[in-house]
Amino acid sequence: MLSIDCGLNMSRSFGIRIFVENCSSYPAHVQQNLESWKKNRNKFYELLHLERIIIVTKMKFMKLGNRPDTFITEEATRSVISDVPSDLTIQINNISYLLHKYPLLPKCGLLQQLTSDSEDSSNVTLNLHDIPGGEEAFELCAKYCYGMTINLSAHNFVSAFCAAKYLGMTEKVETGNFVMKLEVFLSSCILEGWKDSVVTLQNTRRIYEWSESLGIIQKCVESIVDKILTPPHKVSWSYTYTRPGYQKNRRESVPKDWWTEDISFLDVDLFRCIVMAIKSTNMLQPQLIGEALHVYACQWLPDITNTGLSEGSTSQVEDQDSSDRKQRILQNIVSLVPADKGSFSVKFLLRLVSISNFLGVSQVTKAELLRLSGSQLEDAALDDLLLPNRVTSDQTSYDIELVQTVLESFLRQWKRQTPTDESLSLRSINNVGKLIDSYLQVVSKDAHLSVKKMTSLAETLPGIARTDHDNLYKAINIYLKEHPDLSKMDKKHLCRILDCQKLSPEVRSHAVKNDQLPLRTVVQLLFFEQEKGLEQERGNTTTNIKDRSSDQTSVVRDDMNKLKLSTNNHHSSKGKGGRNYDDKFQLRPELSFKIRESAVQEMRKGRKIRDEGISEIQHSNLNPQEKAKEIRISGKNHSNKGRER
Repeated sequence: MLSIDCGLNMSRSFGIRIFVENCSSYPAHVQQNLESWKKNRNKFYELLHLERIIIVTKMKFMKLGNRPDTFITEEATRSVISDVPSDLTIQINNISYLLHKYPLLPKCGLLQQLTSDSEDSSNVTLNLHDIPGGEEAFELCAKYCYGMTINLSAHNFVSAFCAAKYLGMTEKVETGNFVMKLEVFLSSCILEGWKDSVVTLQNTRRIYEWSESLGIIQKCVESIVDKILTPPHKVSWSYTYTRPGYQKNRRESVPKDWWTEDISFLDVDLFRCIVMAIKSTNMLQPQLIGEALHVYACQWLPDITNTGLSEGSTSQVEDQDSSDRKQRILQNIVSLVPADKGSFSVKFLLRLVSISNFLGVSQVTKAELLRLSGSQLEDAALDDLLLPNRVTSDQTSYDIELVQTVLESFLRQWKRQTPTDESLSLRSINNVGKLIDSYLQVVSKDAHLSVKKMTSLAETLPGIARTDHDNLYKAINIYLKEHPDLSKMDKKHLCRILDCQKLSPEVRSHAVKNDQLPLRTVVQLLFFEQEKGLEQERGNTTTNIKDRSSDQTSVVRDDMNKLKLSTNNHHSSKGKGGRNYDDKFQLRPELSFKIRESAVQEMRKGRKIRDEGISEIQHSNLNPQEKAKEIRISGKNHSNKGRER
């Protein structure tokens, strides 16, 4: 281990040393920290009556005492090797400690009080079953009293501090006592480091009430939050960051979410304290808080639906405890999600919905997850929706019911909103419509997907969500190919969601020739084709009639001009020769309206003939493919006759 001796001579029989993990070189910020320590070391040593301090980088350790450890174990008894017989017995749980009064009583106020109340002054037995930290913490305090070497760090600081407080090892009993040294170590070393603060906070969960009452939790949370709010370019301490593609080196800048992995190992209540404190400052972007929640969920809520909760468990009690703990974690994560849209990815939200269904969380938590997922559904990609189905009673490959539930949540929110720009609202639901139709094309390949689930999801979308039905037709066509044994009723039920009028000419042409479609759908397609043809012919006829009417109007105008001219000549002749002409000029109506009526009658007659032909084909003994073929031939013949007319 690399160490830096600060050059103090030993002044007491036991002292203190501070160690940190080794590193290969010292960057500039470490050199500055060392200079700071050198300037303040005399005051620090004078306060603690220490012999020397050794500083190395990263995690910090404090070493107290210099005597060897002489504790021995005989069955369930711990004793100290000494020529002096034991006169103090401490009972903690199932272990008995055979100790001596002379090193313990001068430093422990509680033991002074308990022994003074004892009737037998020669050999006192005390029960300390409720000491925080148990026998390990008590043994640290006892070794300190004997002057034996003990190493303190963030891993055992909490238990040692709480036990020392319990035993009354304060300044009132002796100057420079154990509690005071631990407090200085906390404020000067642990809280100054990033990982030291996190590890210390994590160890408070074992004795949470004591840690909270003594202020350890609050001090650690404040230290951690203060470092999280530090600008990334000022971060000089070590941290854990294992994102894919990130290579940690001195030249690369510190990522904004550098702190998320280290705090993801904390207990959920402690993690909640930190996130709530961060949110109260309003100094971090919601995306960073969402990333911290994401990392924490990945740490504590892996894809449990893959293997179930029973894997690795030894009893049903452990399964239940694990399930309850995961429920509590999920509920806390959902309650901490920022209100800002986009703080979580849609894929992660959908995964949380899937986990919530598996764990059976409260309805409030599930409703909030569905609301968050639905509000961001329009931003989802197709891969985000392809969540595996883990329900054993359902053999489908994908969780279609989950997608349908999220879609319904989106539609409820979409109907309630009052957008300033209607085009944005329409674009939003159209994007969701395209996404769902693309999803249907993927899940329709599943051999276990029922017609009911397929149509239910497709019909959940309102008509305004689809500008055309081309993608829906593709999904239906894929489903019919993957399920060739469908009954006629199932085919009709599946194809009734298809609107032939919203198909493009290319797709409609393909559908007319599709032998997988039921006859009813083919007839509807043919009828619509004929209607389109008649509309085009009607449009051409109307154009011709308009042209004829314009020609006739010009002829009438010429006749009227001739009439006026002839009338003028008549009056002039009558004035000159006295003759009176009673000739009457009568204009006959043109045949344009008669032509139009004749064309309409012809079209109606042709449609009647076609319908009768289709009816005869449907009642014939031909199979559906032959019927469809005959109907197409009949439609083409009728169309040709219409053109000839």
